[in-house]
Amino acid sequence: MQERLAVELPGLSLKNPVIAASGTCGYGQEAARKYNLNLLGSLVLKSTTLHARAGNPRPRVCETTAGWLNANGLQNVGITAATREKIPWLQYHFPKLPIIASAAGFSNDEYVKVADQFAKTPGVRAIELNVSCPNVKHGGLAMGTDPRVLEELTSQVVAVLHGIPLYVKLTPNVTDIVPLAKAAERGGANGLTMINTLTGLSIDLKTRRPHLANVTGGLSGPALKPMALRMIHQVRQVSSLPIIGVGGIESAEDVLEFMMAGANAVEVGAASFHDPLACPKIVADLPLVMDRYGIKKLTDLWEVKF
Repeated sequence: MQERLAVELPGLSLKNPVIAASGTCGYGQEAARKYNLNLLGSLVLKSTTLHARAGNPRPRVCETTAGWLNANGLQNVGITAATREKIPWLQYHFPKLPIIASAAGFSNDEYVKVADQFAKTPGVRAIELNVSCPNVKHGGLAMGTDPRVLEELTSQVVAVLHGIPLYVKLTPNVTDIVPLAKAAERGGANGLTMINTLTGLSIDLKTRRPHLANVTGGLSGPALKPMALRMIHQVRQVSSLPIIGVGGIESAEDVLEFMMAGANAVEVGAASFHDPLACPKIVADLPLVMDRYGIKKLTDLWEVKF
């Protein structure tokens, strides 16, 4: 059964394609209280900055039509605590789980320093570059919407990784995502993660104020799925880089759709807010759904063209 589900990506030998998305299970400790993390293909750590951040004012999260809005503002423990405490704990308890670290920052220099520290940390198999967070005023999304800026940032980060693969997480908050994918590839990225959240707004009619203190937030959940599929398909037409698909995945059927669209693996995010066991349930359902649709192994879906 494992051979049916296994996928190979740069730096990542995954027994199944299901990866817990960044920001949905912290640094692993929270999710580990709910289920055995060894059931996952991999896990992306919470996006981490050079210094610890308290994040945006509360409320930061609200449920909305077909999804969630969040404006956490990159709340995290900072690179020192992440590399000295969080990752060693995760590696000790789950030594066979491939760890993907998520690097964030507010300047090229900060991104480079964070990525450099992650690359030197035992247990980190790959780094996801979060250049698409819509909930901070500087850095984040601003670094990921200009192809020239993104290419330069990617190349600077790649230069300090010494062989650790880099996956650039692309934003959907642009008119055309293809130039960003090409820019990341020119910069030396080993793969892409797509897509991040779409900026949205929710209003409380009683208070006549936004539900979020930050006013806007990042939309995740089922509403994002059709856009994610479309953008992955677009990028697959022009790039052979491995793609980790993310955006509204809630079932094994969703996983198959993403892989048919061009993804090589997937991340599950907002589904874990509704059901903390969403990831292991999807993994368990995959062989059954594959049987239903006559799919012998997941890598066969990489050959689907339309």
